[in-house]
Amino acid sequence: MPPDDDHTGSRIREQRRLHHLTQQQLADRIPYSLSLLNQVECGARRALPGLVAAVAQALGVDASDLTGPPAVTSLPPDRLVALVAPIREALDRFDLGPIPGLPAVRPARVLAAAADALCQQVRATHLRAAATALPALLLELTHIVWTAPSTEVWRALASSYRTAHDIALKLDHPDLARTALDRMGWAAGRASDPCIEAVQRYKRATLWRCATSTHLIAAGQALLEGQTSREALAVTGQLHLGLATVAAKQGDATAVATHLAAARDLAGRVGGEAGDVHWLSFGQVNVRLHELGASITMRQFDTALGQARALAVPDTMLTSRRARYMVDRALVEMEAGSPKTSLRYLAQARHVAPEQTRHLPGTRTTIRGLVHMSRRAPDSLGGMARWIGL
Repeated sequence: MPPDDDHTGSRIREQRRLHHLTQQQLADRIPYSLSLLNQVECGARRALPGLVAAVAQALGVDASDLTGPPAVTSLPPDRLVALVAPIREALDRFDLGPIPGLPAVRPARVLAAAADALCQQVRATHLRAAATALPALLLELTHIVWTAPSTEVWRALASSYRTAHDIALKLDHPDLARTALDRMGWAAGRASDPCIEAVQRYKRATLWRCATSTHLIAAGQALLEGQTSREALAVTGQLHLGLATVAAKQGDATAVATHLAAARDLAGRVGGEAGDVHWLSFGQVNVRLHELGASITMRQFDTALGQARALAVPDTMLTSRRARYMVDRALVEMEAGSPKTSLRYLAQARHVAPEQTRHLPGTRTTIRGLVHMSRRAPDSLGGMARWIGL
């Protein structure tokens, strides 16, 4: 696996391998010795500015690529801002009342259908299309909840805020994702829909590791206590998967097993994959995907490899979930020392869901690991590294 440190020497080594150079070949291009370059790459000596500048010039890269934190980027910054800024502005309008000068607002049932369609687009990983259409829908729904509020409209607005969260998170804007979740909670409370409120608790709990994650999910479970509808069972099951995720981050294998077992039992009661329930795709396959994710989080890679290879993800599974599985599979194959198989799964994930795959942390971890395993990175790996901005 790639080293835990992320010093300048490590990034010099990555870039050197991506440019198909040995240490000797790079040393021949710079006014510094092979011995010094070797010590810098392994972290034994600090990379002085002169060496960094010389290496950057020799490799034809910017010095910041060698000294700054790795860029988790996909779109050029100006295009990414153009997608995200209108969403941020629409979220900021939530408490300002009716919106002056807004064109004719569509009927509530049409807006509800549009909100559901955008949620579906995100699950299909059509992120740019969904991000482009979302701000206008948020403004329409915000206007109508101030002028002609109804339960249906509040639910649609909560769903749209959830979509804003999902887009922001997939485009690596966690601050905006948290704001969207706050708005989702505000709208869900006014919709008086316990299932939507519980989903919001789940999203909050799994957004970041925090001391309140378990309490948030417990609050979501309390909202659904005693309810036996298929919707409530599916959401409750997803809450158990959330608790398993939190427990894995805390290294609590016993709690992981307990919550996965509870989720597995609820999936059996729900029957099939409940993709129609708030786009959670809760079911037995999703439970196994979370089991794999928990093993990876706890760095139980031998266990994860067996789980990944035994998993058959159906083509009917939501694209976002299938792509996540492919990236997880690539990661565990890399950890198992199977670089060709790992790279093949990364390529499949990129083909299925390029916008999502580019931003998944597992993609970067896997590519960095593959680069460190290779004396000279193959062209396909170099292309993948350039694609994610490495």
